[in-house]
Amino acid sequence: MSKRTGADALAGGEDGGTVVSVGDGWESDDGGGGARRPEDGAGKGVVAAFGQTLKTLRLREGLDRAEFGSRIGYSAATVASFEQGRRIPSPRTIERADEVLGADGLLCVWKEEVERAQYPVFFQGMATLEKEAVELVSYSMPVLNGLLQTEEYMRGLLGMRRPPLDEETTEQRVAARLARQDIFDRWPAPFLSFVLDESLLRRPYGGKAALRGQLEHLLLIGQKRNVEIQVMPLDREDNAGVNGPFTVVTRKDGKKFVYAEARGIGSLETDPEQGVLAAALYGIIRSQALSPRESTEFIERLLGSP
Repeated sequence: MSKRTGADALAGGEDGGTVVSVGDGWESDDGGGGARRPEDGAGKGVVAAFGQTLKTLRLREGLDRAEFGSRIGYSAATVASFEQGRRIPSPRTIERADEVLGADGLLCVWKEEVERAQYPVFFQGMATLEKEAVELVSYSMPVLNGLLQTEEYMRGLLGMRRPPLDEETTEQRVAARLARQDIFDRWPAPFLSFVLDESLLRRPYGGKAALRGQLEHLLLIGQKRNVEIQVMPLDREDNAGVNGPFTVVTRKDGKKFVYAEARGIGSLETDPEQGVLAAALYGIIRSQALSPRESTEFIERLLGSP
């Protein structure tokens, strides 16, 4: 079984294989939320080339950084960070810059590569899959999948990092993690299913107020017609998820991919057989958990308790 990195594994998935990379477990404790900064050598090269192109087009238009920044909604210092490859603009910012600079799409062709560069190399394939998913199912413990996290919950997790993260890095990581949640508003809507270990609903990461906000958010997300949220109670004698969290993504072509992490090691499994087995395992976990209706009632009871 071969091992590949990042999005390359997706192209090589026809004959099976696994992508495994060592990464920072807290960086991806949610199923992968990278900072909006280049995370590897190749990513830095892409971002540096984009930044040079941006600077060239800005100078061609005769704009200084402050004036250009005001037109796209950023400070001159942030524009400098974009041009020097120290920060990564969002796809919308790239579109706006392209329009302001009259680039006729020259900047927009960079969007996908620049966006991919914000993630650790081991999560880049998964980030691509989230955008292509027609189905995504996930078993979560000991922290919530990042697609479900509120901003306060994210900050609580990131605030527990040791050594501590600087303020800019924290802000970048929160922004990137929130951006992934566009999956809930996409159309056609993918089917999204989450089984959450009960312990997740009781740990006050970020404080009691943050936990309450997170529980309320889960109830709101669970109301979407394409989303099912289930709770795995602590008193269950049978739990097929004892080996840890994982996510199964299904593409439009029917291929299934499995993403899992353990102690900072992220793996994207492209072997079709493993995808089928993981999907079957998730089905067993769902059958052992509370039903979506029972889970809603369970979360409501937690919110009502002192």
